[in-house]
Amino acid sequence: MPGNSQRRGAVRRKGRGNTAGSGGRVRRGLEGKGPTPKAEDRPNHKAYQAKQRSGGQRSRTQSAPRTGRPGSGPEWVAGRNPVIEALHAGIPVHTAFVADGAERDDRLREILKHCADHSITLLQASRTDLDRMTGGAVHQGVALKLPEFEYAHPDDLLSDALQSDAPLVVFLDQITDPRNLGAIVRSAAAFGATGVVIPERRSASMTAAAWKTSAGAAARLPIARATNLNRTLQAYAKAGFTIAGLAGEGDTEIEAIPGVDGPLVLVVGSEGEGLSRLVREHCDVLVSIPIASEVESLNAGVATGIALYEVSRCRA
Repeated sequence: MPGNSQRRGAVRRKGRGNTAGSGGRVRRGLEGKGPTPKAEDRPNHKAYQAKQRSGGQRSRTQSAPRTGRPGSGPEWVAGRNPVIEALHAGIPVHTAFVADGAERDDRLREILKHCADHSITLLQASRTDLDRMTGGAVHQGVALKLPEFEYAHPDDLLSDALQSDAPLVVFLDQITDPRNLGAIVRSAAAFGATGVVIPERRSASMTAAAWKTSAGAAARLPIARATNLNRTLQAYAKAGFTIAGLAGEGDTEIEAIPGVDGPLVLVVGSEGEGLSRLVREHCDVLVSIPIASEVESLNAGVATGIALYEVSRCRA
């Protein structure tokens, strides 16, 4: 009734038990993060769950694309610091995920801002879903789903290489460290290589670590994946390439490679085992980098960079 507001108890006063709302803070923090993703990409959607149960397999009636073999599936980057590093490195991102109720700190705010500024799709997911999607990684409430890397086909790379005056292709044999792979891709791009070929098995692939080490060169340089490295080497040899294997016991220096200024394949093996036996047999020449006798060998990434520089110098 009018005038009763002065009566004791007529007006409810806020007490200590009342919890202030977010004022739209949480909602605004997740707004404008890019286009709405497809149903099969949303963890809480039944289409996503059906895709997970089926393993996301391509229908048997569909043929594989000619552009290259697919990788082993999407990769995840989990944890606040790794996510920030991946975003700053420019690694392609399919979707960013934030767990419900994730504690907000400067790192998470930076991640949210970066996603907004670069139109990266950002979704909320339960911690249970995020645990499952990242394989139980320590994600700290945030993770990135990376797109599957698109490898070139070795035949397409060969065809493109033959269009240049002095094609140079780097083949990698048993390079299992993704950081070495990334460093080699970076050096190959720096010294004018046409592309890089890696084997499908017993080899590092273009993971987040490899992409980061390549400093973005993986976006500019074709990387092909060969089912059979030796058969691919034979195909390049038939097309007129000189096959030079980099080996510590090689008796030829790089500047003395026959046809160093023509079509050239440089094959690099692992630091521990070097080139495998069959790969050696397919090489026209084994070349080495002179080093001090006190040092047994060079890191594969470092050795490849030096060798590519020497090839570039000889051609200049």
